[in-house]
Amino acid sequence: MAPGLIWPRCMRPRTARFADVVVVVFLVAQACDGVLTYVGVSLYGIGMEGNPLLAWLMETMGEGAALATAKGIAGAFGIALHLSAVHRVLAALSAFYVAVAIIPWLAILFL
Repeated sequence: MAPGLIWPRCMRPRTARFADVVVVVFLVAQACDGVLTYVGVSLYGIGMEGNPLLAWLMETMGEGAALATAKGIAGAFGIALHLSAVHRVLAALSAFYVAVAIIPWLAILFL
C-alpha cells in the first residue's frame, strides 16, 4: 500500500512520530503543572498562584476541582492543536509551560 494511502501527505511517519511525542509531552507538562500547583497551593495558600483567574476558581470551586478543570481544558485545547496539525505551536507551548510553570514550582517547593 502506498504511504499516501496510510498517512495523509502532510503527515508522514516521521512527522507523525514528532506529533505524537509533542502531544504527550504537552499533556505530561500539564499534569506536572497541576500536581505541583496543587502541592504548592496546599502548602502555601492560594496566594501563591500567579494566575488570578485560576486563583479565583480555586477560591470558588476548591483547589482540586479548579486545577482539574483548568488542566482538563488545557489538555483538550492541546489535543485540538494536535488534531489540527499545529505541532510546532504545541511544542512551543510545552516548552513555555516547563519554563514558566514547572521549573518555578520546583524551585519553590524544593529549594
